[in-house]
Amino acid sequence: MIENIEDTTEKVVLIGLITQHQNEEKSNEYLDELEFLTLTAGGKAVKRFVQKLETPNPKTFIGTGKLEEVRQYIEANNVKTVIFDDELASSQLRNIEKVLNCKVLDRTNLILDIFAARAQTSYARTQVELAQCQYLLPRLTRLWTHLERQKGGIGMRGPGETEIETDRRIIRDKISLLKKKLLIVDKQMAVQRKNRGKMVRVALVGYTNVGKSTLMNVVSKSDVFAENKLFATLDTTVRKVVIRNLPFLLTDTVGFIRKLPTQLVESFKSTLDEVREADLLLHVVDISHPNFEDHMASVNKILAEIGSADKPTIIVFNKIDAFEHQTIEKDDLVTEKKEIHYTLEEWKKTWMNRLENNCVFISALNKENMEAFKEKVFEEVKKIHITRFPYNDLLYEEFKEEN
Repeated sequence: MIENIEDTTEKVVLIGLITQHQNEEKSNEYLDELEFLTLTAGGKAVKRFVQKLETPNPKTFIGTGKLEEVRQYIEANNVKTVIFDDELASSQLRNIEKVLNCKVLDRTNLILDIFAARAQTSYARTQVELAQCQYLLPRLTRLWTHLERQKGGIGMRGPGETEIETDRRIIRDKISLLKKKLLIVDKQMAVQRKNRGKMVRVALVGYTNVGKSTLMNVVSKSDVFAENKLFATLDTTVRKVVIRNLPFLLTDTVGFIRKLPTQLVESFKSTLDEVREADLLLHVVDISHPNFEDHMASVNKILAEIGSADKPTIIVFNKIDAFEHQTIEKDDLVTEKKEIHYTLEEWKKTWMNRLENNCVFISALNKENMEAFKEKVFEEVKKIHITRFPYNDLLYEEFKEEN
């Protein structure tokens, strides 16, 4: 007898907006990413609701009519979770919960939840906990009822402290404690970085899920965890790599994402110190993603924020094996040729041509064009090495690796 196995995946409804700053195409793109985030967190998006508004409703983010439509849908389909694509204010969160009577999350909360699940080391868990506390502080109302049973009476009528004030004090104390804990670990990591000597440091940076960890495994012959999900890597990994006879340190860092919560940027500053102190950046880009240019812009923005935008950089266009382009039929005289129709060769003739020798096209998964990649990295590391050790010429003698 075959038993029916119940699907325990959490059903989720996604909600986004089309505004004057975010057109329909951009809104759909963000919701696609939100759906991938939901999948990574262990949920399944069953429905999307999108509304056109000039600006988000200050009380309920979306209009009351659309909110009622969402309520009817989640009641009819037994959906327990609703996720909004933008960060919600505490008042919006309360108002929406009153109407929908279910779990309401925003993009920031979802990313924090994924980070909490992915954090492996004590250091990463502390960073995530700090970000969660900073996110939670202004949203404490109605979360706890641990003082409900306290009763007044003779001698008990002092000014006291309200429940919400107690909760806020507890969270503030915890934030202070976590910051002190991170400072201690930061000092330890600074000592570790100092102990690495004067070896050239190379850092892998890029959008989440572009293949940084896969590339790290191929180049360093290590087994860093890699998976086709967002934020597979949270903990910084450093490996010693030797190309030809030139050694250097390669660092795998946490991936970036659009609308990255400010709490996470703040909490992960020490992790990003690896990027700040790197001599060379390898900016890995998923060339097969239709919005890879936006991803590059998001990464460059965060690099500028942490003061690393002017570092020597090689742009590594990864996943050429998965690259596909749309075609236009020969007899189609109406369709205008756009970027989605460009072949890889046509892309190389666009703004990428101006990158000259600072880019390389590879497939880390299939190990395509890896020799060209290693050659490019070797030349850049060699330049830095020469300035650091001007008399160490023996390292640069040419020889061929044995297969």
